[in-house]
Amino acid sequence: MFSLLEPPFFSRLREARRILVAGAGGGFDVYAGLPLALALRSAGKEVHLANLSFADLYGLDQDVWVEPDVAAVRPDTKARGDYFPERSLAQWLELHGMPSTVYAFPRTGVQPLRAAYRALIDHLGGVDAVVLVDGGTDILMRGDEHGLGTPEEDMVSLAAVDGLDDVPVRLVACLGFGIDAYHGVNHALVLENLAALEREGAYLGAFSLPRASREGRLYLDAVAHAQECTPDHPSIVNGSVAAAVRGDFGDIRFTERTRGSELFINPLMALYFCVDAPGLARRNLYLDRLARTALIRQVSSLIEEFRDELPRQRPPRAYPH
Repeated sequence: MFSLLEPPFFSRLREARRILVAGAGGGFDVYAGLPLALALRSAGKEVHLANLSFADLYGLDQDVWVEPDVAAVRPDTKARGDYFPERSLAQWLELHGMPSTVYAFPRTGVQPLRAAYRALIDHLGGVDAVVLVDGGTDILMRGDEHGLGTPEEDMVSLAAVDGLDDVPVRLVACLGFGIDAYHGVNHALVLENLAALEREGAYLGAFSLPRASREGRLYLDAVAHAQECTPDHPSIVNGSVAAAVRGDFGDIRFTERTRGSELFINPLMALYFCVDAPGLARRNLYLDRLARTALIRQVSSLIEEFRDELPRQRPPRAYPH
């Protein structure tokens, strides 16, 4: 049973002692999980951070790898190039006196990623819960929508975690509603999918990230630090969410990367939408096809094959209000 006094997402995590919060879609997704990790640590939980990485992990020194396909990124980890969100976050955590290891997974197919999750969980001594975090909401797409956004990494992460049957609690949290419109996601269909998940008991509600909260203040600071570390490639997703948390509205500019696009920064971007991960996986129409993949390019091909076989797509709908 849930109560209005406690969001269902946190009710599901109430008994968990050790929690892994992991970015699902690569890039800076792990930053969208930072406020959750901070709140859970404040509640006395042991929380670890991980991310599916777009960085050149295979160029890292051998001693960074704690398990096959699991890199322990620390503030002083050396890498080629400046784009390294996991290291930027590790450096920020160290600046604030927090545990500063961020684990990173290479971009692979489902089988090696699931093995990497299991290896990391063993390395940590077991976990009671895994929280997948998506910057945006395209992880909520079931496959028959007109636009899926950028599904490959999200779906690999969802399939990998769905197979971790020995982890009692597996959840998905999305931050940045509306941001995926740039990649063709229709957000009326996102809402339709959430309604279907509610009917099946898998929707865990929504809650905001307030600017005046400790988590909100630290998130804004972390995003600003990340932008300083990666000035040529700042996160559009987290930059948009941060603008929404600050109370900005409309076509707000915070990077040249969005030049030529019209943004719609608004308070909905600062809401977490939360669902049960196995429930979300059950509703996906093609996730089973990805189970045996080893490479990310196989995932792309299988999704494209599924889309070609669809008799029809759910057309985009206008949000009526």
